[in-house]
Amino acid sequence: MGTSSRPLTDHAGIASVDRQTFRSLLGSLAGGVSVITALDDTGPKGFTCSAVCSVSAAPPLLLSGISNRSGTLRTILETGRFGVNLLSEQGRGMSDLFASDCGTKFDGIGWEPGKVTGIPLLEPTVAHAECVLTQSVVAGDHTIVVGRIVGGGIEQERLPLAYWRGDYRRLLRHEPSRTEES
Repeated sequence: MGTSSRPLTDHAGIASVDRQTFRSLLGSLAGGVSVITALDDTGPKGFTCSAVCSVSAAPPLLLSGISNRSGTLRTILETGRFGVNLLSEQGRGMSDLFASDCGTKFDGIGWEPGKVTGIPLLEPTVAHAECVLTQSVVAGDHTIVVGRIVGGGIEQERLPLAYWRGDYRRLLRHEPSRTEES
């Protein structure tokens, strides 16, 4: 597990945008909705996350941005493992639950331990990944965690839950017309 980053030159005199502009700009990027999960001696942890993306195919790496105040982040840094559960369009309630401060998020929901890491894997998802932590980088009020994917699975027939401009969205499956198939 390594930590490294190279500081950028300070561009004195150039102010950052305000918080509302930042949220509006980045909210214009449609994204999938995930629940990041972890497990320690006290039990499962998790939170809703839209900041997940691929990093590398060789080795297979992904990253997630996690608030520095997150208890799940502390567990990930301590145990070196985490799961990424990419929610299906039926996962809106689960997304809302894991975005809340509820202390009993795992009570009454379907999950099972991952086959490789034992990390909680949720239902309903379109895919899930079991990861071992390879790097963490503090970036402002968040930490970027990079995980090497050591297990995973997909559900081909499900559509993902999407988030855009402050609300959940459904993706439509494009069915090719006869002319597109030829």
